[in-house]
Parts: sequence; C-alpha cells; structure tokens
Amino acid sequence: MEMLCVRFYTTEGMRHQHQSIVDWLFEQARILGIPGGTAFRASAGFGRHGLREEHFFELAGTLPEAVEFFAGDKQVSALLARIRASGLKLLYVTYPVRLGSTDEPPA
Repeated sequence: MEMLCVRFYTTEGMRHQHQSIVDWLFEQARILGIPGGTAFRASAGFGRHGLREEHFFELAGTLPEAVEFFAGDKQVSALLARIRASGLKLLYVTYPVRLGSTDEPPA
C-alpha cells in the first residue's frame, strides 16, 4: 500500500498544551484516524540549537526526538494543518513509502 511517512523533529521534554509533545502529536493523530505512530529518542544530534549529546551522568532532557506516522496524503495534510493551527513550529519531512507486512504477499 502506498502511503506517506511524516516525521517531526522535536526535543525531549518539549511540551504543548500541558502534555509532552509526543503525547500531543499522538492524540492529534488518533483524532484524525491515523492508525499509529512511533517516537524515537536520539543519542545525539545537531542543528540550529547546536550539538546535543547524551552523557552517562546527565539527566538534561534536551536530546533530539523524532515522531513519525504513516498515513494517506489527506490525513498527513490534516495533521499538518492541525499543528499549524495550534501555533506549534515543528520541523518535519514527508516521503512516500510502501507499507506491507511479512505475512502478506508484496503488492
């Protein structure tokens, strides 16, 4: 099945409307009928805010996170519109993907 992947780049500990950004994004996706998503915590990253690295003794909570969803074009567009309307400014990428399962023959 052809779908889109949308991946949002956030920071660990980021909050929106009294929730973690991950929980808020998951909630919005569920409302729109997106069947699932995944959050990934990075061990290091760099960008406009400089280098962020995990150190054994640190409990800083500022590491990069990525949150991604697979959905149809209309659902991804609706999710992006909802995020914009909320006032959030998140960096994101989208790319086409082919979704499958190993217990089904390839499409």
